[in-house]
Amino acid sequence: MSATTQTNAALMSRRAEAIPRAIGNAHAIFAEKALGSLIWDVEGKRYIDFCAGIAVVNTGHCHPRIVEAVQAQLPQFTHTCFQVVAYESYVRLAERLCELAPGNFAKKAFFMTTGAEAVENAIKLARAYTGRSALIAFNGAFHGRTMYSLALTGKVDPYKTGFGPMAPEVYHAPFPSPIHGISVEDAIAGIEKLFKNDVDPGRVAAIFVEPVQGEGGYIPAAPEFLRHLRALCDRHGILLVVDEIQTGVARTGKMFAIEHSGVVPDLITMAKGLGGGMPISAVVGRADVMDHSNPGALGSTYAGNPLACAAALAVLDVVAEEKLCERSLAIGERMRAFFRDLAGQHKSIGDVRGLGAMTAVEFFHGGDRSKPAPEIANALKTEAAKRGLLLLTCGNNGNVLRLMVPLVISDAVLDEGLRIIGELLGELVAQGKA
Repeated sequence: MSATTQTNAALMSRRAEAIPRAIGNAHAIFAEKALGSLIWDVEGKRYIDFCAGIAVVNTGHCHPRIVEAVQAQLPQFTHTCFQVVAYESYVRLAERLCELAPGNFAKKAFFMTTGAEAVENAIKLARAYTGRSALIAFNGAFHGRTMYSLALTGKVDPYKTGFGPMAPEVYHAPFPSPIHGISVEDAIAGIEKLFKNDVDPGRVAAIFVEPVQGEGGYIPAAPEFLRHLRALCDRHGILLVVDEIQTGVARTGKMFAIEHSGVVPDLITMAKGLGGGMPISAVVGRADVMDHSNPGALGSTYAGNPLACAAALAVLDVVAEEKLCERSLAIGERMRAFFRDLAGQHKSIGDVRGLGAMTAVEFFHGGDRSKPAPEIANALKTEAAKRGLLLLTCGNNGNVLRLMVPLVISDAVLDEGLRIIGELLGELVAQGKA
């Protein structure tokens, strides 16, 4: 029992009284401490974390290098506002991201606090540089909850419900997903239909794409599709903006997921894993695009906070020194091998997919891909938590388990979590629920 002697139930009751119900909770537990790939709640129960704060703590909870970096910065200064009094760590972090980002051209980077802010600023940059206003994103996409990033997001419930009208001149095309019957050709044809029926390509400032759709179901974009997008953007003078907010910082086995395709985007947005738990986001890309606007056009009071910059620099060190890109690939292979074996035993598993350590398991009733089974995914999430494993679901139909473990997880703890899922699925089948 925690020294606070509080219970999850009591805290959830207080939460219900003080916090809007629109702020959801995947699990009715309150953290007391966390380390590596484990979390302990206020009642002293241990949980294996297969969520990583939604792919934020790629380097694990409270990595000692990151804690040390933040502690070292803390007594120096916690805030000056970079636009008022600058500090070297901001510059050094920008330099490192420019070196790491793909593209054999001059690059620049700047920082915000959240992923949605990074997307909003990428929109501003694209519009200013091109002199155009229209934007294209994809069905199933998630780019944030602020109003323009929400307009880019390709799912209504729960994100857009009641918040309309959406920002104008945002168009959506199909995202390729073989299991859902959408080919690369279908997706490209969808964009061409937009150009024919809805928006002149000469009015489009940017196309925003996730190299692996996150909320949409952990669906990797085929390299062929990304190459088509690059060629299409080049043909029409459109900027290609890659949203690496969830896929970046070693999550897919490379620093940036787009590197798997060989495609070089004009701009990259990133956040989540960059700060290792501290709030920071970034836009990195072509220097000519970045420098098009006048001083004062970009910025934010808390953006690139010195504590977050210190953490991010430590994150990049840890990723390199602990070879977390390689570890991500090994974790992904281990997870997908487990679930493919499990799929041979349980026909409710209709697809196992992923890139690096981003892994998805999609469930269907009786193996019929026309009958999504969110009940199975939700039952696994709920029951796994009772046994000390934290999971999340996603997908347009809510029938996908998404696994985004901290990349520092040991094989023993990873296998312990996988066994819990396998045992639970077997029990659901025995009960006639899967």
